Amino acid sequence: MGWPTRRKLLPFLNWLPRQTRASVGRDLLVGLSGAILALPQSIAYALIAGLPPEYGLYAAIIPVVIACLWGSSWHLICGPTAAISIVLYTSVSPLAVPGSDDYIMLILLLTFIAGAFQWLLGMLRFGALVNFVSHSVVLGFTLGAAVVIALGQLPNLMGLELPNQTTALNSLVALIENFGETDRASLILGLATLAGGLALKLVVPRWPTLLLTLAASSLVVWLWPAVFGHVQLVSAFAGRLPPLSPLPLDLEAILRLLPSAVAVGMLGLVTSLSIARSLSTRSQQMIDANQEVRAQGLSNMVGALFSGYLSSGSFTRSGLSYEAGACSPLAGVFSALWVALFAVAGAALIAHIPIPAMAGCILLICWGLVDHRAIRALFRVSRSEFVVMALTCVATLLLELQTAIYAGVLASLFFYLKRTSQPRVQHWSDGDEEVLRVGGSIFFGASHYLQVRLQRCQSPRVVIDARHINFIDYSGVEMLHQEARRLSRQDRSLTLRRARPQVIEELCKLEGAARCPIRFED
Repeated sequence: MGWPTRRKLLPFLNWLPRQTRASVGRDLLVGLSGAILALPQSIAYALIAGLPPEYGLYAAIIPVVIACLWGSSWHLICGPTAAISIVLYTSVSPLAVPGSDDYIMLILLLTFIAGAFQWLLGMLRFGALVNFVSHSVVLGFTLGAAVVIALGQLPNLMGLELPNQTTALNSLVALIENFGETDRASLILGLATLAGGLALKLVVPRWPTLLLTLAASSLVVWLWPAVFGHVQLVSAFAGRLPPLSPLPLDLEAILRLLPSAVAVGMLGLVTSLSIARSLSTRSQQMIDANQEVRAQGLSNMVGALFSGYLSSGSFTRSGLSYEAGACSPLAGVFSALWVALFAVAGAALIAHIPIPAMAGCILLICWGLVDHRAIRALFRVSRSEFVVMALTCVATLLLELQTAIYAGVLASLFFYLKRTSQPRVQHWSDGDEEVLRVGGSIFFGASHYLQVRLQRCQSPRVVIDARHINFIDYSGVEMLHQEARRLSRQDRSLTLRRARPQVIEELCKLEGAARCPIRFED
């Protein structure tokens, strides 16, 4: 096997040899902070998915290692997420009792099918789907997701026990209804953690802020039990390494799970690629979308065999990786290894972390996710793109997270089609001819607009300056033929000047070069 082939099959060989002792040490600390954040989150997300808590830890180990080593993003870290967990629960709970062995088997089988679907898309080089997620959509999704995550953490900050909500609006309503039950000690501890984290980021921005603030908060709770002794801590758990889970080749079960697997697989890809693009614009990194799609699929296929349920990109953990200054994907690998270590040996230590302090740290991460400079620049440069960003943000707040992404993509496509359906046309008269210089492609969306402009021309000779027309489809060809025949019946003519060879070739295909009613000039 040659070196280029090895690099393609083992993409981590492209960046792993370039790591230094300093970068590895940095990533080790960032990974530790990420693991401390991932442990309680993973347990909570597993419960949302209707699984025993340890399955959340399994999803934060093997899938994360595979996705980081075979992916292309420096900062994207995968694992269990709230959106994926909710969708899995609603998809599989009608088929089996949540938490039962049959339910776990169906979840893992669905994960494997979704992973295979993702991997197949990557092999077919469909990663270009990410190009339909414009930068304005990414900005709006990032802003909205940061607000959603922040609203979801406010109950923990305030010491409230509220059920998880699917939208930000529902979370806000539940928070307002239960505001009077706020626990003052929890709120003070959470706000103090948030303030301490902000201070550390300003004074020593390269230090492991999350780790230090959580350690300090845990120490405060331990030293003042009279004041903070009742504050909720991370749940204790009995951990072990992910066990092997052979999956049954049950064709009936596969066919029943296939529609849900495709839907949730697409959700995971769109979410992961959106996060990867969002962070890559901040870190000035180029993302290989096809490689990222293959890595996501491989991580879920292998993860399912090691008891890990479906994972996708996590805004919180990926944002932490970026904000903490991760140097390479090794930060994600170390995060998974730290989770495995704590799952086996450090469960009792993790159980001392106060939930309000964890919420304060997550709020700090949410603030760092918002790209304030890019939002202001977008408002100055393009109002239509700013509207797309705002619509995506509002959809993220009012709808489920995955629906908001689709809404943003559709809004972006709408504005793109609106622009391209009205190509720039410069018009002037020169003696007995009228000239239209068309700047853009003549396709089905733009042919009617151009036809109206042609029908307004009154001169005996109508000329289209076609030097800037790169593409014409069947609708455009048919329209120009119709206009040429209409003008011919009026003893007038339609001429294309300086048309590209491929455009002339397409126009002559309809009736042949000899019978083409359109004239051509150099």
